[in-house]
Amino acid sequence: MTEKNAVEGMLSPYRALDLTDEKGYLCGRLLGDLGADVLKIETPGGDPDRNQGPFYQDKVDPEKSLFWFAYNNNKRGITLDIEKAEGQDILKKLVKSADFLIESFPPGYMDRLGLGYSTLGKINPGLIMVAITPFGQTGPYKDFKGPDIVVWAMGGRMYSIGEDDRPPTRISHHSQAYLQGGLEAATGAMLAFYHRQMTGEGQYVDVSIQAAAAQQGNSAWDSRNIVPQRTMPTRSRLRITRVWQCKDGKVSFGYAGGRMAERFVKPFLQWMENEGMADSYLTNFDWEDFDMAKTTQATIDRIEEPIARFFASFTKEELLEGAVRNRMMFYPTFNTADILQSPQLDARDYWEEVEHPELKTSILYPGAFAKISGNPVTISKRPPLIGEHNHEIYQQELGLSPEEFKKLEESKVI
Repeated sequence: MTEKNAVEGMLSPYRALDLTDEKGYLCGRLLGDLGADVLKIETPGGDPDRNQGPFYQDKVDPEKSLFWFAYNNNKRGITLDIEKAEGQDILKKLVKSADFLIESFPPGYMDRLGLGYSTLGKINPGLIMVAITPFGQTGPYKDFKGPDIVVWAMGGRMYSIGEDDRPPTRISHHSQAYLQGGLEAATGAMLAFYHRQMTGEGQYVDVSIQAAAAQQGNSAWDSRNIVPQRTMPTRSRLRITRVWQCKDGKVSFGYAGGRMAERFVKPFLQWMENEGMADSYLTNFDWEDFDMAKTTQATIDRIEEPIARFFASFTKEELLEGAVRNRMMFYPTFNTADILQSPQLDARDYWEEVEHPELKTSILYPGAFAKISGNPVTISKRPPLIGEHNHEIYQQELGLSPEEFKKLEESKVI
């Protein structure tokens, strides 16, 4: 579909103006998923992030960026240069009917344009303005640049990721810290929205991506009073396998001695015996007295040889079924193809087929983050083309004449 029949979402009566770059795309996407009318405002010619790959069928084209597709469905798209006086006037007109405005410019940028909250909040006292920046609007780092890897590291998340004898690493090449910031921004927007429903007052929401990353990284300390390390201490001298090869991929399984043997090892040994693959060394091993901090690499190698042979004899699906049957801690490591074929996701109708008429095809998208009985979360709009809804907003809604519209186009205001 290009647009589904109108589905009443939680935020369907409300509008959000999205002026973000990749630091805030997810925030607007989540509000759109909840039904808000999200207007993605791009610079004339299109947002620079449209040039970020990968691209549909590997054809470099700002209208075919899969990165753009991922975070900008459920939005309409208009172009506007807010650095020009005419563009600022138009944005102020749009603010009058908006409920949210999301931006990710450097601190002070919107104020310098006369578009800060002190101004826009007077035009629309109920406006919820959300600012997403690497380090927030205040503090000694507020004007620092913050690529994803920087705020991920300075949020404390990289410290525990990687091998302990090598430098810390990012989780992946995707912008994890930016996504966390966008998620926290959507949460802050909804909290401010709840406040507005109670009082009628809008609010300014200042989101620091560093703080969002730090909050995510504090869970181990909050729950167990420990600082996560990059690897187990024994790995500095021992090679211990945690991810194992099977017939069609990899699976994750960890073994341990002492009190943990009852939970981690004994069900596994019973499973091996049931499959006729029991190993006498493992079954006779003194697991109660086994301590990885005191053992040798030769012992580890002897333990792991039959385990590796066992896993290599089965597929991921067979191993998952066996793990459930034997009630043991184990899980397959799914790749993208596995996720697409997941019977669990399929049973929940997770994937959504979204039509792209401009590409003469449809694309399968990850679907709703939650199932809500009264107000379904769904993809009602494919990502907008550059300026796709300019006529709809500027002429039909704001009432610009064809002559005014053309003049704004020619002067690159829109």
